[in-house]
Amino acid sequence: MSFGGPEFVLAIIAIGTLGGIMKTAIRAKHGMPDFPGGGRRARRRQIADESPALVESLKHENKRLTDQVETMQDRLIVLEKIVTDRGYTLASEIEALRDRPKRIEQGSDI
Repeated sequence: MSFGGPEFVLAIIAIGTLGGIMKTAIRAKHGMPDFPGGGRRARRRQIADESPALVESLKHENKRLTDQVETMQDRLIVLEKIVTDRGYTLASEIEALRDRPKRIEQGSDI
């Protein structure tokens, strides 16, 4: 067979057609739609139908997440103040001094 003749073109068309038929048959056998999601037009229609509800849902989700981030930022500021505050280091030094007699009683060197 020559690669430039009409037989080659017809063979390519036949292979493509048979592949499409086999794909459709397998999808039908397993109960799948022809195109996942119903194709591009169906997805556009679905988005257009759900658009107001989807936008409202996303706005609500965005507001909730923004509030959560702001709360976490406030908590982080408080934690940074606690850790960097002199009182925190003073408290840890007092705890170290409380442990000191225990170490002396156990005979460890300071």
